[in-house]
This record gives sequence, C-alpha cells and structure tokens, in this order.
Amino acid sequence: MGFNCVRLTWPTYLATNSTLANLPLRWSLERLGMLESVAGVRVNNPGLLDLPLIDVFQEVVSALARNSIMVVLDNQMTTPGWCCSRTDGNGFFGDKYFDPEEWLNGLNTMATMFRNTKNVVAMSLRNELRGPYQNVSLWYRYMQQGAEVVHEANPGVLVILSGLDFDNTLSFLFSNPVHLSFTGKLVFEQHWYGFSDEGNWESQNQNDVCGMVVGFIKMKGLFLLQQGWPLFLSEFGFDMSGTHIGDNRYLTCFLSVAAEMDLDWAIWALQGSYYIREGTLAYDESYGLLSWDWCTARNPSFIKRINALQSAFQGLYLSYLGVILT
Repeated sequence: MGFNCVRLTWPTYLATNSTLANLPLRWSLERLGMLESVAGVRVNNPGLLDLPLIDVFQEVVSALARNSIMVVLDNQMTTPGWCCSRTDGNGFFGDKYFDPEEWLNGLNTMATMFRNTKNVVAMSLRNELRGPYQNVSLWYRYMQQGAEVVHEANPGVLVILSGLDFDNTLSFLFSNPVHLSFTGKLVFEQHWYGFSDEGNWESQNQNDVCGMVVGFIKMKGLFLLQQGWPLFLSEFGFDMSGTHIGDNRYLTCFLSVAAEMDLDWAIWALQGSYYIREGTLAYDESYGLLSWDWCTARNPSFIKRINALQSAFQGLYLSYLGVILT
C-alpha cells in the first residue's frame, strides 16, 4: 500500500511489569478465552506462540525492519487495553494508572531496548493526554523529563511530544517553548478527526466547515510549523465504508491541507479487526485500512487517493508516512 512507517503502540506495563512482559503469547490469549486466536497464531506464526509478550513485540519490530519499514514507538496506555476515555485512569500524570516515575522507567526501558535498532526512528512519549487532572504546568514538568530520559537512553531517536485534550491542542507552546538539553530531534504531534473541533460536516457548507476547522487546527498546533518546529499529524482517520457523509467531507478537507502543507501523518488504523476490544471478540475496525480478515484493502479507492501524499512535495527529505498497528 506504499507506507514506509508504522506507529507501533505499547503499554507502560509491558516495560515495567515483569509478570506481563514474560507472559507467553499463548497464555495471554487463553486467559481471555480466545482459543480460536491461539489456533490462528499456531497456523500463521507458530514461532511466536510460546514467546513472552515482550519478545513478541521485538519480533514485530524485527519483521518490520526486514521489510524496510520504520517504526515510531508510541506509548498509548499504562495498562493494556483499548484507548481512550477520560475516566480510564490512564489519562494524565497522577491518574490511577499513570504514575510518572513508572512511566519514566518504562520510557527508559523501551529506549534502551531499541537503542541499536536502526528502523526504530522515534519515540512518542504518550498518546492523547486527557481527563480531569490535565494541566499545563505538569505537562511541562513531566514531558521535558520524559524527553531527557529517552534522549539519554537512546540519542539516535526522534522524541515526539503530544498535546492535551486527546492531543488536540498544543496552543500553550505558542509563547512558552519547551527547554531541553538537546536540539535537532524534537517533534510535536497532533491528532485530527472529523469529530474534532465541532465541525458539522453533514449539515453545513463543506468549504465553510473546512475553513473553520483548519483555523482551529492551526491555532491549536499547526502554528508550530510556522515557528520552525516539526509537527507530525500522528492520527487521522475516517469510516472506511465510504457511507459516512461527514467523514467523507472531512477527508477531502484533510487531504487538501496535508497536500498543501506537505504534512507528515499517520492514519488510524492498519488493523481490520481485533482479537478483543472492549469485551467484544473479533471486533471489526471500521476505520481500518484492512478488511476484517486482514486480507484485502477495506477501501481500495482510498488507497489510490492516499498514494498521492506518499511523496514529499517540499524540501529535501521524504516525509514520514505511517499507519498505526495496535
């Protein structure tokens, strides 16, 4: 499909909880009653079935390297599970499952683990900070600490910082930049979906909504490009069925902006379905690039449209192009 990078998600406990990290893949599936999934792994990837989960994760990174695919390691959650809600205890520093020291230890472990892995090109410190505890002062304190921890453990990777409100806003950086000991490898990330920024894509004029929403996106994060900072739109996505009018209009707006600004981006998501999501086995991912059985493209016409953005339009370097694998 023409992609060159995967934004590969991982939970903090995979790096800090030895019981979880050393749990064999087979047991991880069996304890949730997923015997069919065990059988599927046995057929398609038998060598992974009895490996500890942390080794399976490393095997995925190695498989991507063998296919010349770059990896952005993305800390999605502390606890393994579906992300995200405001009340899941994983949203912000000090939440029930978000101890800053454990998070820093997890970043250090993962950065060290992949220090000499050339296709691991970046680490995103935390996905979609959110919830009632979020505040700017703690964001600066801990995100700067996290950036320094990753840099010290792995000087070769880019360090990606996410914003607040489900990674919709970085506006607080407009007049107060971060202060770090290193330069030349800091990147910011922002998310943009059709349901962001109150745009009524279905009932209002499409061009008017696009203009309004893009204005919001610029104030919340795209202004960083004008200040000279790299900005990565690390999540965008839409209903791949093609039947959602609002999403279809949002997509046209997104593609035009991404082309005009030559943005680096990642689409949510690659997976066509999940072993289990929110208690449902074989949950279908309507935003997935792949079909439910992972065998074909869910929306071939979209693949053709996105191919136009898989080359750099400006500058000397190819853009990062990614998909999310969870």
